[in-house]
Amino acid sequence: MASGKSLSIVQYFEGAESHKCGYCKNTVGSVSNGMWAHVLTVEDYQDLIDRGWRRSGMYVYKPIMHKTCCPQYTIRCRALNFQPSKSQKKKMKMLTRFLTKGEVSKEPGDDEAMESCFEIMGGQPSPELNKCKATEHDLTISGDDLDVEVPVQEIEKKKEEKESVDKGESSAYEPSDTTKLSTAGGATPTPHRTPKPGEGPDTNRPPCRKAKEIRRERKLQKTQHKAGVTVCPEAQSDAKSVLSEKSKANQPKSLEEFLSYPAGELKHRLEFQRFLCNSPLQEEYPPDGPDCGYGSFHQQYWLDGKLLAVGVIDILPYCVSSVYFYYDPDYSFLSLGVYSALREIAFTRELHEKAANLSYYYMGFFIYSCPKMRYKGQYKPSDLLCPETYAWIPIEQCRPKLEHSKYSRLNSDQNTVDENAVSDINNVHVLYKNRAMLYSMYTYRRLAFRDSDEDELVKEYAGLVGKTCAQKMLLYMR
Repeated sequence: MASGKSLSIVQYFEGAESHKCGYCKNTVGSVSNGMWAHVLTVEDYQDLIDRGWRRSGMYVYKPIMHKTCCPQYTIRCRALNFQPSKSQKKKMKMLTRFLTKGEVSKEPGDDEAMESCFEIMGGQPSPELNKCKATEHDLTISGDDLDVEVPVQEIEKKKEEKESVDKGESSAYEPSDTTKLSTAGGATPTPHRTPKPGEGPDTNRPPCRKAKEIRRERKLQKTQHKAGVTVCPEAQSDAKSVLSEKSKANQPKSLEEFLSYPAGELKHRLEFQRFLCNSPLQEEYPPDGPDCGYGSFHQQYWLDGKLLAVGVIDILPYCVSSVYFYYDPDYSFLSLGVYSALREIAFTRELHEKAANLSYYYMGFFIYSCPKMRYKGQYKPSDLLCPETYAWIPIEQCRPKLEHSKYSRLNSDQNTVDENAVSDINNVHVLYKNRAMLYSMYTYRRLAFRDSDEDELVKEYAGLVGKTCAQKMLLYMR
């Protein structure tokens, strides 16, 4: 086992730990396994989070999914395919207006950081408040989302109808002389009646047209008028091709474009800096890795020279993992939680250009039973980790199962098993008296002091970390 490369050293705490849940407030409902990471390589931690583990400082824990009150599913976003939603774009536009014009949004901000200090320490706001915040965010609609044009005459007509109803007047249709004509068969035609509000559309009126179509038609007419041509199929075809070229140039902005600001004088200046920080993860600088290397980093956000927020991320061989994020609450109106998440997704894409395997953004845990934590599913496309097979399942396939039960085997293939399961604990690597050895050698040396409980500890540990980590990391034995 001699190697010039650093080895992970962990100390496993046998048995489950129960403590107060930060989501549903159950006093002993949160159940997890844990270990202390004295040293941890980025490769080993990547393997651990792909089995449902997560670190908080030096402590690494894994929820016992079928026992804990609020099952926590590891969630990752496929950063290379990510497109910001309308709600996320709206928040970025609000931030841009603040930086360029000094405008402050009247809408309340949110605290959608991937992980907050409250979440890690277990101190969450009340569930009722969480539900209100989640509902408020889910129902936020941008004015740009509404693409409807209502005729003024229709509005006035509805106002008159409402006034007549309020005065007690009959709203029944009174046919005019022209509508009382009989047909050849003697039958009276059914008169047209304007429907009351809420009864449905007026079938005698032409269908509504989208504002985009009307604007496109007007632009086409202006183009023809300026060109001084008669409306003919050829002219229409040419004008449409011109508009088509313009529409191609007006493609939706990319994430990187939303995170950049227009050139010119700014009312406020938001700066972004990154520094290495202390953690159990060992720094690595492989030749095929990113220029900044792998490890743990602080990302600092400065506004006009003032420290505004700090995010902690782990850069690993296959992902950027968001650890936690904290910010000045006086600036919650800037939606810094959303901004930091989008910034980290863009950073993942940037790292991918140098490290081809690094293409995912890990957002911590997705807790469907807690409405406050469902927002992570809005960063699409994303996947959840199956707690039994450790396969990644698209979140759209998981939602129906989580609606039915808060704990679920997300993988629908019942024949799939954990391919990284440990079959022989004798091959587990341990650290005993500052010497690395196989567990079989450890039991041989400790034959006279053999403790059957140690076998159970090693078996439990190996089952949780998986075969790959069990044969690379060193389990500290006293």
